Amino acid sequence: MLSFEQKLSNYAELIVRIGANVQQGQSVMVNASVEAIELTRLVVKKAYEVGAYQVKVSWHDDAVSRIKYDMAPEASLLEEPKWSAGEKLEMAEQGAASITISTADPDLLRGVPIERVNSADRVLRTANEKYRQYAQAFKFSWSLATAPSAAWAAKVFPDVPEEEQIDRLWDAIFSMVRADQPDPIAAWEAHIRVLKEKAAYLNEKSYKELHYTGPGTDLTIALPEGHVWLGGSKSNEQGTLFVPNLPTEEVYTAPLRTGVNGTVSSTKPLSYNGNVIDRFSFTFENGRVVSVSAEQGEEALKGLIETDEGSHYLGEVALVPHHSPISDSNILFYKTLFDENASCHLAVGSAYASCVEGGAKLSQEELAAKGLNRSMAHTDFMVGSGELNIHGITADGQREAVLLNGNWAF
Repeated sequence: MLSFEQKLSNYAELIVRIGANVQQGQSVMVNASVEAIELTRLVVKKAYEVGAYQVKVSWHDDAVSRIKYDMAPEASLLEEPKWSAGEKLEMAEQGAASITISTADPDLLRGVPIERVNSADRVLRTANEKYRQYAQAFKFSWSLATAPSAAWAAKVFPDVPEEEQIDRLWDAIFSMVRADQPDPIAAWEAHIRVLKEKAAYLNEKSYKELHYTGPGTDLTIALPEGHVWLGGSKSNEQGTLFVPNLPTEEVYTAPLRTGVNGTVSSTKPLSYNGNVIDRFSFTFENGRVVSVSAEQGEEALKGLIETDEGSHYLGEVALVPHHSPISDSNILFYKTLFDENASCHLAVGSAYASCVEGGAKLSQEELAAKGLNRSMAHTDFMVGSGELNIHGITADGQREAVLLNGNWAF
């Protein structure tokens, strides 16, 4: 059995070598929580060990963020962070890799007037719009990882003694990212091959539509001509492979912006902008959200949809089998990076450029012409369960099972 120190070291190595896949002479920007200091230091060390040119760390603190939302004047929340957004974009344009090591407090902004949260979020998204477009076109390598916080661990394991909660969450994270295995690099390489096999099958099928049915869900999603299913590692503009999310269990593509019709219901809570949204549903007509409801957090959900016009449409359709490591753990993480990899999910907002043939080299206008959605938003929400069925509709109208009772039918 591996020690905590060995598993933490393995995790840092996975972030550097599998996630961002840092190259000799490459700069690295690390965005990290102050509650992830130990892991962040290991990531910096391992990045230099593989030959990084420089590693620049930017820290953030949830407690400071909450104080700002509670006490800062409205004008300061609406002030565009040009210097930080500009630095991120400049480093990305120069080929730097990006690593984010976040924690979570699902209830961080509970009680803050939702209009303050939405206004500040919109300003931040606007400032980072070009950076987001670069990231979604995979022009540079980037990877998201996590570390526990006391608030997050308490939310995930409320029935565990307080002094044991963070350790339990570390154990869960190590397991989900395969850092507890004897050879985690080899384990990831094997896992990536499986995801690519599933994506290859779906690309060969080239379904015209997907039909979702389940409790509270009857939804048809048209797929654009020339759509591409992705899974596992991606290739950046220089041809370097990287894995954007640790963990990842999904294969995904982009829907046709105007081709979504019907109703879909959530199957897990969504933690969004420091608020929990739960038991919600969307109804679509010709791609656009025409109604939305939620038993918890409806105001926050409506704020997401109203981010811009594009946030009224879907930008991602992702398939995850119900029997997968995160789902089988029966842990609700209240963190989308984990919960989306336990469940089929959709995303409100922008599409990934590489989800259409040649998309990484197309302009935003050309991508829109291909049927991909454009938005400042991109927020995943979970719709999968053991009761979800998905059928693919071929170009000649044949109906084929893709997932039955939540699991692969092929």
